[in-house]
Amino acid sequence: MTIKFYAPLWGNTLPFENFCANVSEAGYNGVEMDLPLEYKQRDDLLAILKDHGLELIGQYFQSFETNPKANLDSYERYLNHLIAAAPVLINCQTGKDYFDFEENLPLFQLADRLSKESGIPITHETHRGKCLYSAPVAKKYFENLPELRICLDISHWCNVHESLLKDQEEVVDLAISRTDHIHSRVGHAEGPQVNDPRAPEWEEALSAHLKWWDKVVQLHKANNRDLTINTEFGPFPYMPTLPFSEMPIANQWDINVYMMNLLKDRYNK
Repeated sequence: MTIKFYAPLWGNTLPFENFCANVSEAGYNGVEMDLPLEYKQRDDLLAILKDHGLELIGQYFQSFETNPKANLDSYERYLNHLIAAAPVLINCQTGKDYFDFEENLPLFQLADRLSKESGIPITHETHRGKCLYSAPVAKKYFENLPELRICLDISHWCNVHESLLKDQEEVVDLAISRTDHIHSRVGHAEGPQVNDPRAPEWEEALSAHLKWWDKVVQLHKANNRDLTINTEFGPFPYMPTLPFSEMPIANQWDINVYMMNLLKDRYNK
């Protein structure tokens, strides 16, 4: 069982070549990112990743269409585009929180079919605004879709449920049992991202997330399944800024590298 770490492209302001050099030097295995639909741009980015020995996790977040059929058509287009790049995994912010179960279901069915046809795993993220936005809603999908695998970004659920989920342990354990990919951002009761996980005032929130991730790692070790982790602390507006100046109160890159090293030290023993 191996654990690989991926840097988020989200928030990067450097030229992609420079970003990838930093990612490789920091000790990441790859990058999680979306790909432009223009083929030349896509191929240029893939070539830079390859030059730096970095793997790709494809990212889908473009669930903008409010009509379920249009959303499904766009989903298929983006998934096929990502599959053509041969990523190690595709992570999706699937569906809408205001679509009902029957309207979101075709998205999961499509992803399952494309995953089996391509051999590329596809995970569905526990993200606000998407179909798995809350613990009790996700439970219905887990119960009806036994092959559903997820990206556990449990920081969103902390925010949605305004708690560290001590009253929803059963559903959290069910989600953990379905996890193949982790976004290791630390959330809290009033937001999806603490300002700096190194600060002592966030010790309880960090500890709760570490215990959840520990359970995922233990399950993967027991089943000899590889695990991928994206250290997905984000920029503004996830990252708080000082008023008027818009100066971030912490460094996104430094926090993500800290989280990677913290988890490497914790699990790669």
